[in-house]
Amino acid sequence: MSEPEGFNADLDWLIRDRFGLFIHWGLYALPARHEWVKNRERIPDEQYDRYFRHFNPDLFRPEEWAAAARRAGMRYMVITSKHHEGFALWDSQLTDYKATNTPYGRDLLRPMLDAFRAEGLRVGLYHSLIDWHHPEYPIDGLHPMRDNVEFREREKGRDMAKYAAYLHGQVRELLTHYGRIDYMWFDFSYPGSDWGWSKGKGRADWRSEELEAMCRELQPHIVFNDRLDLGRGVRTPEQYQPRRTSAAEYHFWEACQTMNGSWGYDRDNLDWKPVGLLVRMLIDSVSKGGNLLLNVGPTGRGEFDPRSLERLEGVGRWLHHHGRAIYGCGAAEETPPDDCRYTRSGDRLYLHVFAWPFRNLHLEGLGGRVEYAQLLHDASEVRYRERPGDGTLTLELPVQQPDVAVPVVELFLRR
Repeated sequence: MSEPEGFNADLDWLIRDRFGLFIHWGLYALPARHEWVKNRERIPDEQYDRYFRHFNPDLFRPEEWAAAARRAGMRYMVITSKHHEGFALWDSQLTDYKATNTPYGRDLLRPMLDAFRAEGLRVGLYHSLIDWHHPEYPIDGLHPMRDNVEFREREKGRDMAKYAAYLHGQVRELLTHYGRIDYMWFDFSYPGSDWGWSKGKGRADWRSEELEAMCRELQPHIVFNDRLDLGRGVRTPEQYQPRRTSAAEYHFWEACQTMNGSWGYDRDNLDWKPVGLLVRMLIDSVSKGGNLLLNVGPTGRGEFDPRSLERLEGVGRWLHHHGRAIYGCGAAEETPPDDCRYTRSGDRLYLHVFAWPFRNLHLEGLGGRVEYAQLLHDASEVRYRERPGDGTLTLELPVQQPDVAVPVVELFLRR
């Protein structure tokens, strides 16, 4: 479904910035077994609350988080104000289940937003529509207590209308008391789910039209993602790279990706993506007109895991030399060679070489169109030759691949 004209009118910054930091942080950092641990292990509230009683991120330094994101070349961030577990990172006046009531005893959200703004990044909030802790949130097939028939029967009188009022009230708090919020990232709707004894939830349950209107009234510039079950907003493919996208279907999209398959801190997960793969994911997104929102799950003590920092630093090193092939760029009309991607900005066409060839790389359709070519990381000339009337331009590359994660050839097109 296409968006109404002007719905996400303030998308220019998001399209220009291309690379953002996702942060999933909450009580699930303590069990360190994935952010859905409460669901996966069917943990009841009384057992899960031990994490609430012991949550004390004494090493939390939001300035260090923001500096790491800036060095990585990220231009915006999205932080989980509340995930599905229901725990609020801010001093919400609508619940006792919040950071200020943990041993840490302080609002975590405000200093974080201030730190990222100070580093020049725009800020967004991930806010869960789901809440496994709220006493009025109806039990369904995604709830941690779904298999406890006695509990389900006892709690069948829960009132979704009361929960929706709570959801709206918390969003109003966030958009009223925490300064300019550039991006509202809601998660998630599942109206098509049916477990027989319960069904999924969607726009009617969240009162999505009303929620969206309230957000826009409070912060008219705000950008939305596509998970309110309204058929509009920034498309957010999760944990995969789309093969292609259609501008007629979605105005804009953003791949949300993890570094190791888990959004929350997962101590024993060893499926870490190497820096080269993360760089290729960023390039792939931009080459198809999208963004990359790359996640970090901080530890229970409030630090970025060293493995996350290593990867952020690696991507930042690549962007230091290749940023102008990413920021402000988008998809190109030209078809790249195999194992390559194109990004484009004005009269600059950027060829990202995923698999380094031997000597020659043939670019179809660029014969007579290129004025000059160079490797982007060091501005060293790349010679090329053309066959008259063939339409193909052949780059003459060095035998050895440059010592960068993904080499880029910058092509200056004739005007």
